Amino acid sequence: MFLPTTPEELRKKGWDRPDVLLVTGDAYIDSPHIGAAVIGRVLAAAGYRVGIIAQPDMANDADIRRLGEPRLFWGVTGGCMDSLVANYTALKKKRQGDDLTPGGKNNRRPDRAVIAYANWIRRCFKNTKPIVAGGIEASLRRIAHYDFWSDAVRRSILFDARIDILAYGMAEKAVLEIAGRLNAGESLRNIRGTCVIENEPPDRYLMLPSFEEAAARPKAFLQMFGVFYANQDPVTARGLVQQHAGRYLTHHPPQAPLSEAELDAVYALPFTRRVHPFYAKQGKVRAMDTIAFSLTTHRGCFGECRFCSIASHEGRTILSRSEESILQEAQKIAALPDFRGIITDVGGATANMYGIDCARKTSRGACANRHCLDPQPCPSLQNGHSRQIRLLSALRKISGVKKVFVASGIRHDLVLADKRHGASYLRELVKHHISGQLKIAPEHTVPSVLRLMRKPQPEKLKEFKNLFDQMNREEGRKQFLTYYFIAAHPGCAEKDMRELKSFALHELHATPQQVQIYTPLPSTWSALMYWTGIDPKTGRKIYVEKDLMNKQRQKGIATARRKPPGTEHQRICVKKK
Repeated sequence: MFLPTTPEELRKKGWDRPDVLLVTGDAYIDSPHIGAAVIGRVLAAAGYRVGIIAQPDMANDADIRRLGEPRLFWGVTGGCMDSLVANYTALKKKRQGDDLTPGGKNNRRPDRAVIAYANWIRRCFKNTKPIVAGGIEASLRRIAHYDFWSDAVRRSILFDARIDILAYGMAEKAVLEIAGRLNAGESLRNIRGTCVIENEPPDRYLMLPSFEEAAARPKAFLQMFGVFYANQDPVTARGLVQQHAGRYLTHHPPQAPLSEAELDAVYALPFTRRVHPFYAKQGKVRAMDTIAFSLTTHRGCFGECRFCSIASHEGRTILSRSEESILQEAQKIAALPDFRGIITDVGGATANMYGIDCARKTSRGACANRHCLDPQPCPSLQNGHSRQIRLLSALRKISGVKKVFVASGIRHDLVLADKRHGASYLRELVKHHISGQLKIAPEHTVPSVLRLMRKPQPEKLKEFKNLFDQMNREEGRKQFLTYYFIAAHPGCAEKDMRELKSFALHELHATPQQVQIYTPLPSTWSALMYWTGIDPKTGRKIYVEKDLMNKQRQKGIATARRKPPGTEHQRICVKKK
């Protein structure tokens, strides 16, 4: 059964009102891939009555009022994406489509959804129950942050949304603690994994440069973000505080990560894996094509790509599910009436990080002075693909499963660094788990740009391509690599895109097709570089392309196809005629 979203469903359950009411910018898909559904199921499993209002119509108050006021708190999220990323392209044009909206038309998600929903709740329900914000939009905007869409440093979202508390990261533990405190009539102070506004700074917390300083001085912003990023590890993090005018944002250290058993328990919850009928009748939700029959094997990413938001949201530690948990979920998928035998993806943010991490992190925290993969994979990293090979083999044997694909991207440098099992893993993919194309994300090919991105150098890409091509020949397969690149990242000029194009043509024997224009995501190192024009490692100035037309030119340089020999001469001759 779904969590209730209509008054009729409340009545069927015999509830007068929910304990917790979640408001989300996505359609209600009851799936372990959807954050609001996960939080709702976790709360329900703990005995709380949970309702969901998805994509409420803000033209009137009927939607937000339809389940009444919750007994304990409102939970507000922009959805699976930051609402401004969902609503606008990298060139700030309005997106026409939305895969998480019924019918696929982008007409249901407000800009700055967390702010919009929270303030709307306060207008409709005076002196209401506490409002708790969560999800990626809240996570990335929890401190003063550079906002690409207004081209300015904005204050913490807590102040603009007027919320009572923000639960950052994946937040299951924090939300359960919030619910327990409110149910017992206790204070919401000092909960790990949360941020609140206070009138006085707490003792022994690190004082960040104020919002006003960070907004006015790039070097203050750089200092602020450096301290923020260094204090996101659950083992070593200290509490942070940042002044905003006369009040203080208090940022408590992160919650401890879920154990394997706790993570398995989340994925064992009774998700229907379907769009709620109330929303399904409004049109197809295209995201279901991707997530309906896919498996999440782990959370987190230790790659720390500077343009990526995962480190600030899911964290740098890999939390892997047990093989038994994943196989049980696969069996549930195989039993669904519309399953046609294909598991569309097995992975996570980076598919081949499953079962891999450093034991040091759990006891001493992530290293402060080095990175797991940059400039080379760390020798302390327990890098082995054997557990993934075993999992994929077991998934293929499940009754009713015909094919199992790995559609998530993989880290090619991680494969190459695993001297014992990396080649075996790649051969396993080539033989069984590629649907024509394998995704990898080199992002660029120019060494100076790759260094700023914190991505592996191009020699690793060539080595991986050669190995992949060799295995395809040996296995009699005709499969290809799909390369994902970024144009107009800080440090990238037009000459760098020409070098990328030349590398792709001569070394990869391909014309780049999957090229996206860089979008500065809040609370990422690359957004800091975009705003300040400073390389955070060296303190030196770097080139940053900010003109929208020139950004499009950078993409066009990479994606333009070569003209066949003689084409230009023929065009000139035709014109003369």
